[in-house]
Amino acid sequence: MNYPVVIHKDQKSDYGVTVPDLPGCFTAGRTIDEALALAKEAIELHVQGLIEETLIVPAPGDIRRHRRDQQFKGGIWAMVNIDPRVLRPGAKRINISMPERLLDKVDRIAGKQGDTRSGFLAKAAAAYMAHGHAEDPGGKWENSRKKSGEATSVQDRVRRCKLERKPPGSMPDISSI
Repeated sequence: MNYPVVIHKDQKSDYGVTVPDLPGCFTAGRTIDEALALAKEAIELHVQGLIEETLIVPAPGDIRRHRRDQQFKGGIWAMVNIDPRVLRPGAKRINISMPERLLDKVDRIAGKQGDTRSGFLAKAAAAYMAHGHAEDPGGKWENSRKKSGEATSVQDRVRRCKLERKPPGSMPDISSI
């Protein structure tokens, strides 16, 4: 993975490095070489933090698009190579149960995407949590909807997701699959 970085230097300052594809990821060094070495470390730590928090890691963007961004005007561009194998925490084998019909659908979709069942389920869980559903661990939001008599059909959830600007699949209900 090659992340584009922009190096900037003001008078009487170190060389600052910003990673446009990873908001909040930046560093500085006394020399360009030191700044780039520290940028590699900063990117690895930033991405590792995203992985540990089960957030989606942004893919490296096109350097040509970033160069047109006025906030990076006058910067020196470089690419920092990150080995994705270093970033992946070890996998752990688990045993889960789910309705056969749902498992069949998971296998079909994973196969179409060229993924394994485990890979698909891991990505689905990470995407689900990235949309903020981990913050409703007791299902209080869903339970309050049921108590209020609010409709909980698939169409209602799709409409609600559109209003809340969330993807329709972000509130799965296995009974509708």
